[in-house]
Amino acid sequence: MTDLEGLDLIALDRHLREAGIPRTGELRAELISGGRSNLTFAVSDDASRWVLRRPPLHGLTPSAHDMAREYRVVAALAGTSVPVAPAVTMSNDDSVLGAPFQMVEYVPGRVIRTSRELAALGDRATIEACVDELIKVLAELHSVHPDSVGLGDFGKPNGYLERQVRRWGSQWDLVKRADDACDADVARLHAKLAEAVPPQSRTAIVHGDYRIDNTILHEEDPAKVVAVLDWELSTLGDPLSDAALMCVYRHPTFRLVNSDAAWACELIPAADELAHKYSLAAGQSLDHWDFYMALAYFKLAIIGAGIAYRAREGGGAEAADRLADALAPLIAAGLAELS
Repeated sequence: MTDLEGLDLIALDRHLREAGIPRTGELRAELISGGRSNLTFAVSDDASRWVLRRPPLHGLTPSAHDMAREYRVVAALAGTSVPVAPAVTMSNDDSVLGAPFQMVEYVPGRVIRTSRELAALGDRATIEACVDELIKVLAELHSVHPDSVGLGDFGKPNGYLERQVRRWGSQWDLVKRADDACDADVARLHAKLAEAVPPQSRTAIVHGDYRIDNTILHEEDPAKVVAVLDWELSTLGDPLSDAALMCVYRHPTFRLVNSDAAWACELIPAADELAHKYSLAAGQSLDHWDFYMALAYFKLAIIGAGIAYRAREGGGAEAADRLADALAPLIAAGLAELS
């Protein structure tokens, strides 16, 4: 067994055996590329393969890497119309790996991260069918009644939008630089959002970061999602917030964060068309859509600032600078929604 930073294979092997999880041969692991938040590892023995996620090694912020929540929602959604990886085990303390972690079965398929990988799926009709499937899966998630899968207490059913505005404003205070030139505009958008909070459209299980690269597509049929990934921000909330963030990722502003991101590629329909497709798939009107879009810009900006914060803490100055450059346009786009 050869350890990777953040993954003690001997301790993990002991945990798996104590948990009664069948084991065959020596554990092996590799760091899976992609994802700048939680660390994700592929772990295998001679008979099985799993995926393990744990918080990053540097720059942790409170409540941003809740392994127990992620594991609970994946386990709860098993057997529903929402495709998820089968849950295996978790630890909600640092007794095994020095940090909480959760582990699911490996699901084979394609994770589309770049515009090149998106184009390789096929012609425009194939990509459109893939987008329609992605939106259908999101709508199906929002149609799952929380009580029916044991998630009735997964979050507070009311006041989600107010909490989101407060939470991401508080996150900014934790990750901003002391001399950040955007501080005044962030505060202005935060205040505008707080003043414009509409009534919650309804309560549903929300993913919190839904886009193509947080899913696994079928290896041979890209119009089939075989698993939705990265549930660390999931909770009970307003489904329109999920839909709006999906649309904001398509906005050209996101190219400042990742110029080659699949969801920002022109092969994906524009934000307005994605919103319309979601409205039809979910059977839900887009009332107060300007607020939801502004909140999504605000959230994505603060997520980017948090990643930049962790990059600075870990010595990744280049990534931090690129993410910092995207902050002002994202905040400006949010302000424009509420102007």
